[in-house]
Amino acid sequence: MDEFDTSELDKIRAEVSESQMKQKTCITICGGTGCHAYGCLKVAEAFKEEIKRQNLQNKVDVRTTGCHGFCERGPIVVIQPEGIFYQRIQLNDIKEVISETIINKKILDRLLYIDPRTEEKIVYEKDVPFYKKQERIIFGNNGFIDPTDIKDYIALDGFKALVKVLFDMTSEEVIDEIKASGLRGRGGAGFPTGKKWEICRKENSEKKYIICNADEGDPGAYMDRSLLEGNPCCVIEGMIIGAYAIGASQGFIYVRMEYPLAVKNVTLAIEQAKKLGLLGKSILGSEFQFDIHIFKGAGAFVSGEETSLMASIEGRRAFPRQRPPFPAQEGLWGKPTNINNVETWANVPLIINKGAEWYSQIGTKKSKGTKIFSLVGKINNTGLVEVPMGIKLKEIIYDIGGGIKDNKKFKAVQTGGPSGGCIPADKLDLPIDFDTLTKAGSMMGSGGMIVVDEDTCMVDIARYFLEFSQEESCGKCVPCRVGTKQLVEILTHITRGEGVEEDIKKLKDLAKSVKEGSLCGLGQTAPNPVLTTIRYFRDEYEAHIKEKSCPALVCKDLIVYNIEPEKCVGCLLCLKSCPVGAITGERKKVHIINQELCIKCGVCFEVCPPKVAAVSKYTGKKRDRILKKDLKQRVKE
Repeated sequence: MDEFDTSELDKIRAEVSESQMKQKTCITICGGTGCHAYGCLKVAEAFKEEIKRQNLQNKVDVRTTGCHGFCERGPIVVIQPEGIFYQRIQLNDIKEVISETIINKKILDRLLYIDPRTEEKIVYEKDVPFYKKQERIIFGNNGFIDPTDIKDYIALDGFKALVKVLFDMTSEEVIDEIKASGLRGRGGAGFPTGKKWEICRKENSEKKYIICNADEGDPGAYMDRSLLEGNPCCVIEGMIIGAYAIGASQGFIYVRMEYPLAVKNVTLAIEQAKKLGLLGKSILGSEFQFDIHIFKGAGAFVSGEETSLMASIEGRRAFPRQRPPFPAQEGLWGKPTNINNVETWANVPLIINKGAEWYSQIGTKKSKGTKIFSLVGKINNTGLVEVPMGIKLKEIIYDIGGGIKDNKKFKAVQTGGPSGGCIPADKLDLPIDFDTLTKAGSMMGSGGMIVVDEDTCMVDIARYFLEFSQEESCGKCVPCRVGTKQLVEILTHITRGEGVEEDIKKLKDLAKSVKEGSLCGLGQTAPNPVLTTIRYFRDEYEAHIKEKSCPALVCKDLIVYNIEPEKCVGCLLCLKSCPVGAITGERKKVHIINQELCIKCGVCFEVCPPKVAAVSKYTGKKRDRILKKDLKQRVKE
């Protein structure tokens, strides 16, 4: 549209609010990627059909929203305004939800969440333990907004911050507000956002760029994807404000092609913003112009590093380059460029609307605001959690996460993605912020949080993450290309029982060389899993090396599966399940595992009846005795 009055935004807000008042009941259905896998779209369509069948269109609205965070409980349905929380909804539940809960105001107990610790059935979303200790200032609107309709975002004060910035603030005042808030980048390094903007603002150039880094490649992390899927407009508004502050006229959202729903929703949001005059020339009738383009990455992990990302946008191979000059000085096509990640941009409208003082009251002295974590692994409640900086690990894992699955013991949590470190059980009182995690040998990273239990081998987990980093290394610099490969080789030897006592020192020395000599942040942080596991779990390394034993019974070369003669009832389950025919025996007679043929797949262990438990795993000296006995038996035969 050619002309635009800011009152048009108020008109949209009034229209949406009036419509929502008429339709007092709203059934919101989680529409994140996780719930898509559970069939949320079919559930939403079935709700609409049932409402139409019962002629309730004027009383009940159905809205497919973004991710609600509690991913393993999908499809999630929350009935507003009461906030009734139903989980794992199936198609055959829908008719009863409408007739009983919507019409007769009765709660369906079977659809409620049951707290595994208290066995209490919980009716309201706000009372679910997973949500109670969260502070969802960014992620909370995901549960209310239809990400395909910009009007939903506008109704919740969307673009008010942009209006304030364009007509009541100078670019310097915007930067000062961001600096005063204490906002630090949520992409990993935690660099002060306002300072980065100020550096870029002061650069003398007729052309400047801003970039939203949505190349989220950490194993188990999906915070940025869910924000783009569920509330793309908050990111877009933050980018427009950032562009105004530094004087940029063009922006890019660099998002992975593997995130089709995020690409779809952010593309739609940009198109709708342009139609409303919120992007393009003369934004909201002002003299400011700015546009956003989407760039779909091919999935290389190194593209998350900012200089590699810029090379990719320019059409070159995603290789990092030396700094300085920093992107804020000389970035995309040699021009000053400001890069922040999805979550950082999403914070900006909140700070402008509510003020730096409000924002700086959340969190710790040096780490302000909240952080969204992807809580996954051996934990009861997996999903996305938004918590204030400074919250203790124990609160996230036990109060929000519901503790460890199957009543196992907590062993460690790996924070910060593959380049993060493993924090042990005696550090559960550790507050979560940028500086404390760094001192502990880990990092905030983009927000991945992988919980492991007592059945996890810490040497093996270090090998796993190093192997990922080694495979994803761009290969440009020798320390990363060669050093990570050598680290993986040493760790592999140790997990196979081929390690020697000098290997621990070699690992530490080599890790130090990789950290100090690598060109970019990915190589510099790649050794963290090795260094922290040696620091906190050195006894496991020594057991693998000195005793040729894996205390967690994970490393295949250091364990054997053995059938206990006094327990075996000859049920044939293990024999029938063995994929390589390593088990012999007759019905109701003791079975035997041929250790030479056994591939350590563990199927026999899994299928052995729990009340019998005749198949056992052994390591160390007991393993050696079993192997010798098996060898003697085969020689005798």
